[in-house]
Amino acid sequence: MVHIVAVVAALAGGAAICMQSLFSGTLGERIGVMESVFVVHAGGLALAVLLLLGARGGNLSAWRSVPWYVLCAGFLGVGIVAAVSYTVPRLGLAGTLTLTIVAQLALSAVLDHFGWLGAVPRAFDATRALGMGVLFLGTWLILR
Repeated sequence: MVHIVAVVAALAGGAAICMQSLFSGTLGERIGVMESVFVVHAGGLALAVLLLLGARGGNLSAWRSVPWYVLCAGFLGVGIVAAVSYTVPRLGLAGTLTLTIVAQLALSAVLDHFGWLGAVPRAFDATRALGMGVLFLGTWLILR
C-alpha cells in the first residue's frame, strides 16, 4: 500500500532538490563552485543546529551506532552540491537534474540487486531493465 505522507514527502524533497540545484548553480556561477558548496552547507548547518536545539539534541548521540561509511553522507553532499553548482550553468537545470536522477536510479538498481551497503535486495529483472532503457531514452531526448 502506498503511504500518502511518504509520497508527499518524496515529492517535496524532489521539489527542494530542484530549487537547491537552481540556487547552487547560480551561486556557483557568481561566486565559484567551492564557495557555493560552503554557502549551501553553512546554511544547512545553521538550520540543522536550530532544529536540533529545538528538539533538545534529538537522538544525535546514536551516531556512534551506525556503520562508519554512512557518516560519509556529508562528504557526498559536498560532491553533490559541487557537481550541481558546476553543471547547472553549463547544462541547464533540466539537463543536470535528468543526469543526476539517471545516476541515482542506475546505482540504486545495482545496490538493490546485490543488497550492498544495507539496501534491500531486489533482483534486476527484465521489467527493471526495460524501465532503465526507457529512462536512458528519455535522458537522450532531454539532452539532445
